[in-house]
Amino acid sequence: MIRAVICDDEKAALNIIRHFIENENLPIEIVGTAEDGNQALELISREKPNLVFMDIQMPFMDGFEVMKRIRDTKVIIVTAYDSFEYAQRALRLGACDIILKPIELAQLKSAVTRAVGWNFTGNKTINCVLEYIHKNYNQKIDLDTLAQIAYCTQSHLAHQFKKHVGMTIMSYVHKIRIEAAVNLLREQENSIQEIAELVGYQNLNNFYKYFKLYMNDTPAVYVQKFGRNHRLSTDTEEEGWSK
Repeated sequence: MIRAVICDDEKAALNIIRHFIENENLPIEIVGTAEDGNQALELISREKPNLVFMDIQMPFMDGFEVMKRIRDTKVIIVTAYDSFEYAQRALRLGACDIILKPIELAQLKSAVTRAVGWNFTGNKTINCVLEYIHKNYNQKIDLDTLAQIAYCTQSHLAHQFKKHVGMTIMSYVHKIRIEAAVNLLREQENSIQEIAELVGYQNLNNFYKYFKLYMNDTPAVYVQKFGRNHRLSTDTEEEGWSK
C-alpha cells in the first residue's frame, strides 16, 4: 500500500482526493493531511510518505518551498493555476506530475500511475500483487509466494490477475523485467550479463529469450540501434546468438 499525505488549505480539495482514492480502491493509504506549509513540512518529516499531494498556494509556506526542504518523496502538485511558469518550476523541483483544480478522477489516476510507476486496477488484491511485483521483480517470484501475499489460492489469484491485467502473472513479471533491462541498456555501462542479473535473470538464455519475445531484437542488436558506446560482455557474444 502506498502511504500518502494531502497538503492543501482547501477542504474541498482534501475531500475530493480522499473520496476518489477510497471510491476507486486506489492502492493508497492517506496517513495524514495538512492545511498550511508548516504543517505540511512537519507531517512529511514525521510520516515519511511515499507520495505527497501538494498544493502550491498555502499559508506560511508555499508548496514550492516545502518541496525544497524534503527529500526522497514523490510529489504530485495540485493547483488552481494553469501556468506554464508554475509547471516549469514544479518539474525543476522534482514533481512527478501536476493536476489542476477542480480535480477530475481521470487526471488523478493518471498522475498517481506516473508517480508510482505502475498501473493499478479496481481490485485491491491485484493491486497488492502488482505492487509486490514492481518492488521485487529482480528477485525470485513464483505463484505460491504471490498467493500467500494475496491470502488466496493460486488458481483464484491466477484467474483474477488475468481478468484485471489482461495477461498471466509470469508474463507480466517478464514484461516488467524486460522494461527495466531496456532502461539499463540505454543508460548504464554494465555488460549484458550484469544487466540480466540486475533485473532478475540468473540464466542468460532466459534473458535473451524474453528480451527477443518482448522487443523483437536481441540485447546486443538493441544496444547497437540505440548507440550505447561500450564494450559488450565477451561472454554474451560467445553465447552464439545471431544479430
